[in-house]
Amino acid sequence: MKNTISLILGGGRGTRLYPLTKHRSKPAVPLAGKYRLIDIPISNCLNSDLNRIYVLTQFLSVSLHRHISHTYKLDQFSQGFVEILAAQQTMESTDWYQGTADAVRHNLRYLQEDWIRYVLILSGDQVYRMDFRRMVDYHRDTGADMTIAVIPVSRAEAKACGIVRLNDQARVIDFLEKPQTDEALKRMETASDWIDGRGIPSRGRVHLASMGIYLFNREVLFELLQVQPPYEDFGKHLFPASYPKYRVQAFLFDGYWEDVGTVKAYHQASLALASPEPPFVFHSPDGVIYTRMRFLPPARINGATLTHCLVSEGSTVQPGAVLERCILGVRSHLGANVRLTDTVVIGADRYETPEELEHDRQTGVPCLGIGDGSVIENAIIDKDCRIGRNVRIVNQRRVQNEETEMYVVRDGIVCIPKATVVPDGTVI
Repeated sequence: MKNTISLILGGGRGTRLYPLTKHRSKPAVPLAGKYRLIDIPISNCLNSDLNRIYVLTQFLSVSLHRHISHTYKLDQFSQGFVEILAAQQTMESTDWYQGTADAVRHNLRYLQEDWIRYVLILSGDQVYRMDFRRMVDYHRDTGADMTIAVIPVSRAEAKACGIVRLNDQARVIDFLEKPQTDEALKRMETASDWIDGRGIPSRGRVHLASMGIYLFNREVLFELLQVQPPYEDFGKHLFPASYPKYRVQAFLFDGYWEDVGTVKAYHQASLALASPEPPFVFHSPDGVIYTRMRFLPPARINGATLTHCLVSEGSTVQPGAVLERCILGVRSHLGANVRLTDTVVIGADRYETPEELEHDRQTGVPCLGIGDGSVIENAIIDKDCRIGRNVRIVNQRRVQNEETEMYVVRDGIVCIPKATVVPDGTVI
């Protein structure tokens, strides 16, 4: 593992996660009340004895930079690091990154150290727990030039993924991006007994999808990134061009894995974390997920009813509140008799001072948090929002997609953007 360096891709504009990406990059989006998406791949690396990590960033990266610099300060004697590689102009290029492969190409000079033998490429916006030591061992033992992590998926799921077809030695012999026709799906099937024979129950899943996790021999990566015309993206361009020429092996994975690239996927994955048997457990002893340490008090809940909820530290819930399937981020404040259902409240960056609270009362501006008597269903309340008293956020008109200055609806989920003020009595 000492010969492997990790590159985590900081994501593009994140338009499908808007408005959560209105003021931050995708990897900086909060998750499960107290974490950020970027904590997942970084923690997976650290738990796998990979402590030399670069995070490549470009869009709206200030929040991400601040989180990483405050969180990941490694032991100076370990020679480990978690460093930001921000997009920058150089003597060779003045362009923005054109894709994931192009982002790595712009930073090849950081991979020229003699000790580097393998390069692990990861996404910054996926939720999973993986021991990369097994993947590195598999890559070395099979003599691969490149290894890609794959996961079994159903026929319906295959239509939204890049699908690989393998030979008996798990070498990639075909790849098809988002197959739609019955003929294409049939061609890309993998025999269920082949999957079962590798210790993973197929359960009717006969397609193997790329997880966007790649392990390269460094020299092979350099060769591929210097091809002309250059490949811009790993999944769309570089990987499909690799398997006919190089030995590309598939590393089979069957744990929880979720790409939270859309508002709907983010909302569903978040609520699943609050279920009685969550598919992903943050407090598992097998691979702790790290995040920024905060000196916050325990959550204070007074005479409220909570069912299937995650409540982060520093939160307060007043009497009469009823919450079902909800997540409360750090410093969330819920007033009396609030009703929340299927809602993610991301929380706040600070507490208001007594002087600020008095000013709020005098000016009629709602305080940070959710005011007394408000009802919210199937929604995402971003950070530092001020939701007034007796507000109803219930998608009353049942719209699927809409955007206003006060709210954004995506797939029927109402999102209140960061630091938005929703006056008393508002109905959305």
